Amino acid sequence: MEQATFLKINPADSVVVCLMPKKKGDTIDVDGKQIVIAQDTPAGHKVLIRDVAEGDNIIKYGYPIGHARQDLKAGDWVNENNLKTNLSGTLEYTYQPVDEKLSIANEGRTFKGYVRKNGDVGVRNEIWIVPTVGCVNGIAEKLAKQLREELNGQSSIDAVYAWHHNYGCSQLSEDHENTRKVLRDICLHPNAGGVLVLSLGCENNQPEDFMAMLGDYDKERIRLLVTQRVDGDEVEAGMDILRELAAIASKDKREEVPVSKLRVGLKCGGSDGFSGITANPLVGEFSDWLVAQGGTSVLTEVPEMFGAETILMNRCETRELFDQTVSMINNFKNYFLSHGEPVGENPSPGNKAGGISTLEDKALGCTQKCGRAPVSGVMEYGDRLQHNGLNLLSAPGNDLVAATALASCGCHIVLFTTGRGTPFGTFVPTMKVATNPTLAARKPMWVDFNAGQLIEGRTMQELVPEFIDKVLSVASGEKARNEENDYREISIFKNGVTL
Repeated sequence: MEQATFLKINPADSVVVCLMPKKKGDTIDVDGKQIVIAQDTPAGHKVLIRDVAEGDNIIKYGYPIGHARQDLKAGDWVNENNLKTNLSGTLEYTYQPVDEKLSIANEGRTFKGYVRKNGDVGVRNEIWIVPTVGCVNGIAEKLAKQLREELNGQSSIDAVYAWHHNYGCSQLSEDHENTRKVLRDICLHPNAGGVLVLSLGCENNQPEDFMAMLGDYDKERIRLLVTQRVDGDEVEAGMDILRELAAIASKDKREEVPVSKLRVGLKCGGSDGFSGITANPLVGEFSDWLVAQGGTSVLTEVPEMFGAETILMNRCETRELFDQTVSMINNFKNYFLSHGEPVGENPSPGNKAGGISTLEDKALGCTQKCGRAPVSGVMEYGDRLQHNGLNLLSAPGNDLVAATALASCGCHIVLFTTGRGTPFGTFVPTMKVATNPTLAARKPMWVDFNAGQLIEGRTMQELVPEFIDKVLSVASGEKARNEENDYREISIFKNGVTL
């Protein structure tokens, strides 16, 4: 079968997406009408298929992605130079719930995880050092390095990491609490078999108060060391604790657990014109499958919901969840506006080069990562998961901050779709799903799965089972590319004053 060279995503669309580059003068047949390409147009970019006047909306995915800055003709290349966002300030919304049930069978699948004392399940068994303040980052890194050298790969412990950050002191109000919440969430994450909380002692994030935030935690596996209170070598004092934690965690074994225990974060970065056609829909299919198995998926990047937010709002199971989603969207818009920034200028230079022209264009592709499932939970930044099913989480679009927030809320794995490519990983396995085959071929050391096969003739029905198997393999211990490369870090959201 001849490979398609363009795609009309929705019958209502006024543009098609080029699946391969088009030259000026090329013709395409769209719905029985011959369209002559007016300019050289890169792959992933949009071509207009009917004339529009200045100010008219341009439609993609069946929704407006902005309006024409000038009169445009069929065949024109549509990009950020001739398309302008419709987004401005906050809006009022009306709850119009859709009642769409997932007709996906429960397959009774399992993965091999670590069952913790409180019933949580981890997909890794690692030793973590969590500084309460950035002042002890150096000590934390030294401790991690020394423990890795002592274990020398001879232990069943998967890895040893220090999660350095710049905060924990000289912060006020919400910023300070965000730092404390994220560090708390890391300490309680089931991917850790043992945690050393490393404190200086004089920081705003006071060690005893912080430990109280952990609630009823496993005191055998989460320990505190306050370095200012140690007489002599704090590194050796820390190593004494880490050796004990390692001895305990090394006895942990993987066992079969139901997929309903799996929690997966949904993220995209370096998106391109193929993101909403390949990788994001594939991840959306996985998300729906996981929810149908009783599992959990989490969508974040609130600014990248702008323009598609009503789709999510109307999938909320209750009016209360709808109200929480409205608040999440408008609060983030007010955050932009309070800093004198517009709410619709999000696409990065890489996004634009890849074929994304407005924030609506980006959002309508981004939100496909969460499939069609109803929204069963809405979380503020730093909150921990309380509900199975599809959840929305308040966090920005920044790759490092958003991925950290997903892991912090309790996700075991982050599924990260990308068209431009990125090596980044957060403190849980961060699987890269390529949107196009060129990226997958160029950067195999970054990419875990090639969703670009969908524009090479593979069908979604063929690819979904393969992707499910891949995610469950990673959940069962197969290393994601970021783990193989040892690229892992955290980043905490900051909004206010540093003292």
